[in-house]
Amino acid sequence: MSPIIIGVIALVVVMLISMAIRIVQEYERGVIFRLGRLVGAKGPGFFLIIPFVDRMVKVDLRVITMDVPSQEVITKDNVTVRVNAVVYFRVVDPEASVVKVLDHIRATSQISQTTLRNVLGQSELDELLTEREKLNQALQQIIDEHTDPWGVKVSTVEIKEVELAETMKRMMAAQAEAERERRAKIIHADGEFQASERLADAGTVIGREPTTLQLRYLQTLVEIASEKNSTIIFPLPIDILKAFLPKGEGVQPTEQPSGQTGRRARK
Repeated sequence: MSPIIIGVIALVVVMLISMAIRIVQEYERGVIFRLGRLVGAKGPGFFLIIPFVDRMVKVDLRVITMDVPSQEVITKDNVTVRVNAVVYFRVVDPEASVVKVLDHIRATSQISQTTLRNVLGQSELDELLTEREKLNQALQQIIDEHTDPWGVKVSTVEIKEVELAETMKRMMAAQAEAERERRAKIIHADGEFQASERLADAGTVIGREPTTLQLRYLQTLVEIASEKNSTIIFPLPIDILKAFLPKGEGVQPTEQPSGQTGRRARK
């Protein structure tokens, strides 16, 4: 046998061996088809296939992060918003992801967009803004139900951003401002009510103990006297002087004899 033929045979053998050798990474699986029929998934590591008979399709098992493009949604209360989201999913059944669907990534993207519009269209704007976690769970369950036959597990769906029209933003800002004013007025009125109750209680105590009124006058004098640059005329009630006079004495009003009104009485 000539060296040329031997070289050709050796080259063919090397080519066949290289075609038969397959290496699959830890995060991958190789789905094998033999003459068009599904054999199964192999990997990770090193294995052999039959050249020209077997065909292998690699499937990535890592978590895929996919952005859902902004979708225009009309909420239940007829407010138009634009919402985008992010979906986290991975392949749990390599065979189904190859056999049951043409492109599992594109299919998951499409069903995510449709579900996003449907679910948010059944919610009101307040629910969309305040109960986002509840909507995320609803989206995850619905999308996962659709992708389960494809061997795809949707683990998380998160609404990223809700875009409102400028007119709606101004209306919401005005509503929030009105709500803050309402709360401020309620707090102020409640403070006035409590203050009036305390004043009423203080008046009751002063009515029972007249001495407390005198002490209050003296305290006011001390507070006013702290300002040394002012001259203050302070009215002194007659009742305070009674505490310093002997019993039986007091300030008696001046009485004028009858018939001498308007003139001083002669001695």
